[in-house]
Amino acid sequence: MRARSASRGRGAAAALRPAVFRHAGELLARLALGLALLVLLLLGLLPHTGWYRTETVLSGSMRPTFAPGDLVVVTPERLADVRVGQMISYHIPVDDHHVQTHRVIAVVRHGGQTFVRTKGDANNARDPWLARLNGTTAWRVRAVVPKAGWGIVWLRSPRVRRLAVFGAPLLLALLGLWRIWRVPAAGGDNEAPDAARSPS
Repeated sequence: MRARSASRGRGAAAALRPAVFRHAGELLARLALGLALLVLLLLGLLPHTGWYRTETVLSGSMRPTFAPGDLVVVTPERLADVRVGQMISYHIPVDDHHVQTHRVIAVVRHGGQTFVRTKGDANNARDPWLARLNGTTAWRVRAVVPKAGWGIVWLRSPRVRRLAVFGAPLLLALLGLWRIWRVPAAGGDNEAPDAARSPS
């Protein structure tokens, strides 16, 4: 009796393993899909509402506040509320007019226009220009996510973008087919004992 009970216990445990792995794989797939949708929502869709933007730090001029590879979250700030000490993102008024995120060290308002002088926390000298802020708002730094910017740079690469465009739908299709094929097999297993008990 003991030997038979032990063999039955081992058989039951062996039968449970595939089910455990199947449920774990399904849970991981759902988590991955949920994470992908969350990233798409936070980084791809919501920034277009104008509530906030995300920017990847590429230089070390603002160390130790943030460093290359960090992700900064900026939100609109009324030009009338821009103050010394704030960190803002703006287009520099020279060369390629790229976006720069530095700390405001002086605010000049003249003729209805707002101008700022800025400086990187890690720089010894201020930026060599007086920058005019256009529009009605500036973009003020509200949060820093360390090292998350490298992931954004990676996601924006052409190869990863093509993989996302073609690979994600394929993965979803395979997951759907796997679920369709799995359900009848599970139903057949459950119905087998009843069929065996029914009279012929």
